[in-house]
Amino acid sequence: MKILVTGGAGFIGSNLCERLLKEKHEVICLDNFNDYYSPIVKKNNIASFLNNPDFELATEDILNKAGLEKIFTQHKIDTVIHLAAKAGVRASLIDPEGFSVNNIIGTFNVLEACQKHGIKNLIFGSSSSVYGNNTKVPFAETDNVDYPISPYAATKKACELFCFNYHHLYHLNVICLRFFTVYGPNNRPDMAHFKMLDSIINGQPITKYGDGESRRDYTFVDDIVDGIIACLNKNLGFEIINLGGSQTITLNRMIEVLEKTTGKKAIIENLPFPPGDVNQTYADISKAKSLLGWEPKTLYQEGVKKLFDWYQKKLTHI
Repeated sequence: MKILVTGGAGFIGSNLCERLLKEKHEVICLDNFNDYYSPIVKKNNIASFLNNPDFELATEDILNKAGLEKIFTQHKIDTVIHLAAKAGVRASLIDPEGFSVNNIIGTFNVLEACQKHGIKNLIFGSSSSVYGNNTKVPFAETDNVDYPISPYAATKKACELFCFNYHHLYHLNVICLRFFTVYGPNNRPDMAHFKMLDSIINGQPITKYGDGESRRDYTFVDDIVDGIIACLNKNLGFEIINLGGSQTITLNRMIEVLEKTTGKKAIIENLPFPPGDVNQTYADISKAKSLLGWEPKTLYQEGVKKLFDWYQKKLTHI
């Protein structure tokens, strides 16, 4: 298959491109290499693919309709995996307009290009943040998600609605995957696992928000990639599917595992629990099991060890 991966040089995208190439797909990696974090990090993520004849890098922005049109015209694309987005709950509180424009208009542009060029298969990277402070756990795809508590979550909910709209109007086959707090190699530098790991190793303080009892359903990136791959060739019409670790880890437990993995004690600074953050996430993955035959394979401690090994081996600077 020829597959367009938007945001392909980012955290999840680069891991996905690597897997797709191993499975002998042709990959077009679209990324605008913005400065949300160092473009050097993203370029390093895909450096080993550049000489692969099945890999093509398209340095483009999903907000540039003319640029998208050129890519879709030049290539006979079978499937689009749309991961490009401004990501991060707290960052969206600082720049709600930027998140709204990039995520919603950018996704609209991708959907428009798909319908114009007759592409029938789209996999969209959504987020567990759409569930807000849902008190019913685990979170199921049938739960009400009308109350997002961050601009980022609101943009992802809006994008899901546009995806359904294009399925309804143009018979686009769309699977929206709600990712639950992904971690692992190529982790974005702004994400909690990377920030804390980096700080602990370098003897810098880490921030603990609230009492440390907030909980997250952490999901290792290889398991997320498995879930995306499982969606290929699936003609499901329109579906929303959770991809999560199906377990919850407290912030306190996360710090303990990072300390044990690095062999160093964390220097902790306590701050109030931030607005926009949810109290817990926890995925009901029964739908992923039944429709995709998917479930996570990586135990949390194993995943943190793999992240640590990558950090030591690969990362030279930010």
